Amino acid sequence: MTVIVSALLTGLYLSLSGIHKKNELLFNKKAIITSVESYLDGSVKDLSDEEVEAVFADNVEQFAVNYEGEKLTDEDIIAAGYQSGKAEEIDMAKELKKEEEDRMFPMFIFNTATGEKIYITAVRGNGLWDAIWGNIAIKEDFNTIAGAAFDHKGETPGLGAEIKDNPKFSAQFQGKELYDESGEYVAVAVRKGGARESNIAHEVDGITGATITADGVEDMIYKGIKKYLPYFDKKEEKLN
Repeated sequence: MTVIVSALLTGLYLSLSGIHKKNELLFNKKAIITSVESYLDGSVKDLSDEEVEAVFADNVEQFAVNYEGEKLTDEDIIAAGYQSGKAEEIDMAKELKKEEEDRMFPMFIFNTATGEKIYITAVRGNGLWDAIWGNIAIKEDFNTIAGAAFDHKGETPGLGAEIKDNPKFSAQFQGKELYDESGEYVAVAVRKGGARESNIAHEVDGITGATITADGVEDMIYKGIKKYLPYFDKKEEKLN
């Protein structure tokens, strides 16, 4: 009887793990295209699972880059322990535990209806209680933010959780710039009291009562996008 029960439980686990993985990837795709929602007809929340899959398949290119900005192959991704060889499967929490030279970073390119390419990066950091993460979309100038989407594991509802729950927070990042007038990479600061007129291109308003989470978002964006700068530099060199 013990053997039979064990076999049934194993079979159930294996069948459910496949479903769990599929749902996890779907959730990731929703987050990715949410960062470019302004380029879609309507809200991602209103799309069915099938429509999310279709938008992703029709409009998104995906691959991974290393810390030197080199584009990796599907075989490289598989060799790192990801079965499909697709960037959508890359676990940023796992990658950030590796030595820098061994890390890989997922890159997604959203092709708009007008032919513009939007580069979507994956970033991860720490909030007040646990991990926070997001996707930051960047225009072809590799400077202007086209959109952002954030999520968290355990931030406080009504406070730090607003990075996900309040669309007005993520909407502030659209149009902000990564480089200052001198060409220095500065990214975007999350500032209590809102963006100052003197630095309007590089600041957004924080969340009242959630300073640590807001600081975590700022740090996550600065360090996260910085990992992609070698790739962006290589792209700019080719364009020029």
